[in-house]
This record gives sequence, structure tokens and C-alpha cells, in this order.
Amino acid sequence: MGIVKISDQMHDNVRIAGSALNRSINAQAEHWMLLGMLSELHPDLTHAEVAQLLVRDQLAREHGGVMSIRELVDAARHRQDGDKTKDKAAPGARRKTGKEYA
Repeated sequence: MGIVKISDQMHDNVRIAGSALNRSINAQAEHWMLLGMLSELHPDLTHAEVAQLLVRDQLAREHGGVMSIRELVDAARHRQDGDKTKDKAAPGARRKTGKEYA
């Protein structure tokens, strides 16, 4: 863990957004940093697709499986390609359990 210096204005923005979304200041800042990182790494994905990746990742964590960011992006792209070809039966990425990583 480290300290990140931000402007007073950005701190106020993070505090207000975090309060509105029931997140701590640190949790809100981390959320925005993660969104920004994913958006820069994958500019072809929309905000909605990035948000879906984050939700799927959280669900996987809560149910004992973990997907890497790469697996999440691949699953989103696979689903996006399936939508383009109207093939709704295309399987998504399979979540791995902790035992499968060992």
C-alpha cells in the first residue's frame, strides 16, 4: 500500500462520489483507477462492457472462482463476437477454482 497525492479538487470529487455510492474514499479512488486502467488497456471496450467485467469478476470471487483480467476481457470479446454473428449459444470463459490454479 502506498500514498498517492491528488489535488484537493479530485479529493473532493472522490469523497462526494464515494459517499453517494456508499464507498470509502480509498475504495472509490481504487474503483476509478481500475476503470481507467482497463479503459486504457482495452480502448475497444465500452464503459458498460468494462462494468460487466468488474461485476463478473466480483461474482467469481464471491463464488470461489477467480478470473484474471485477461480471462475477463477474452470472455467479453467472445461474447461480443457471438452477438455480432447472432450465435447466442457461444460459451463464455469458464471460471477456475482455486484448486485448478494449484
